[in-house]
Amino acid sequence: MKEWNRSARLLFGIGFSNLGNWIYFVAINLLIIQITGSAAAVAGYFIVKPVAMLLTNLWSGSIIDRVNIRKLMIGVDVSRGLLIALIPWLPSIWMIYAVTFLISVIGSFFGPASNVYITKLVPENRRQRFNSVMSMTNSGAFLLGPAISGILIHLTNTTFSILFNAASFMVCACVIALLPDVQVKRQQQSEPVRWRTLLDDWRIVLRFVKSASFFTSLFILIQLAMLIGFSIDSQEATYIRMHLKLSEQAYGNLLSLTGVGSLLGSFTATLLAKRVSYRMFISAGLGVTAVCYLWFYASPGFLSATAAFMVLGFAMSFASSGYATFFQTHVPTAIMGRFGSLSDMTQSIITIVLTLTVGVLSEAFSVQLVCCIAAGIGVVVCVALAARSFSEAGTRFFHHKTESITVNGADIGA
Repeated sequence: MKEWNRSARLLFGIGFSNLGNWIYFVAINLLIIQITGSAAAVAGYFIVKPVAMLLTNLWSGSIIDRVNIRKLMIGVDVSRGLLIALIPWLPSIWMIYAVTFLISVIGSFFGPASNVYITKLVPENRRQRFNSVMSMTNSGAFLLGPAISGILIHLTNTTFSILFNAASFMVCACVIALLPDVQVKRQQQSEPVRWRTLLDDWRIVLRFVKSASFFTSLFILIQLAMLIGFSIDSQEATYIRMHLKLSEQAYGNLLSLTGVGSLLGSFTATLLAKRVSYRMFISAGLGVTAVCYLWFYASPGFLSATAAFMVLGFAMSFASSGYATFFQTHVPTAIMGRFGSLSDMTQSIITIVLTLTVGVLSEAFSVQLVCCIAAGIGVVVCVALAARSFSEAGTRFFHHKTESITVNGADIGA
């Protein structure tokens, strides 16, 4: 099977399941409202996933780095598909929460596992383009999914949309089943995962973090810039409704136009992938994103806010593609699952803390003031990231892979 054919199949499988996720997103919200009539019940649904991921990410990476990655991804998708197919027939909201918790626990394996699989399946010189196309498919799913879900629900009901998502996971599993296994250099592949094993795995990740100090400094700056953006994202609806005094329809239009900007950005990133380095994708993408957040929260009206979010969506496509390539290039595949899971857990904790902090400060002062200050801090972080990335040491770093680390006398490299 040719390399481009493998990549195209993987893109289709993951992209189709992402489309199903967005179709499901609209349907599950409507289903919960139909069952309970409560906005609090919908909010409770959104809490289930991060709680499940916080609990699972402590140990999921240790399993990911010790099993067959392709078979794990297939098993995750089949399991999610079967569980989602049960949801329309569950009699209570608490049973929906319980099944959603199981789906989230199982689903937490897919992201880190797919990172490892993509890194081994896609040649290094094609990863940036692959990640740009992946970003474009995600943007397309974000743009089309809710609209398709609305049409499906109008023509049928929420049950059909939920079952469509279940089927999309099955399709993704079938596509991955047609792809080859990948070889990953591992330590103690057959060792069972116990508490002592987890502690040893965390020490290995910590050793990598300490040994790859330049990578770690860039990784922290990138994550900080992204997490600041996520935290002030939580106030966008409040700002639009209470400060700009816009209607719910105007808010929906703004999100749709943001999706258009994201799709255009992903398409442009795909065209430029072979001409522009992922270092530039990260620095420029995150920098423009931070400026756009500041622009948005300083906007006096709908047109300015919409323009800011369209440019933001455009820039974030570059940032996400560049970050994916950065991660795949500089994290050894042998510990990528553990590193990804532990970093996801840390990010979730920081996101919760920052989001709550922004929310509390916004209540004490004003949404506009707090979010503008936070966005300004994000701009400063991005300037520091660009300066470090384009320093002499940064140039050397981006032209080489991160060095391997030694574990129990053996090298673990990419």
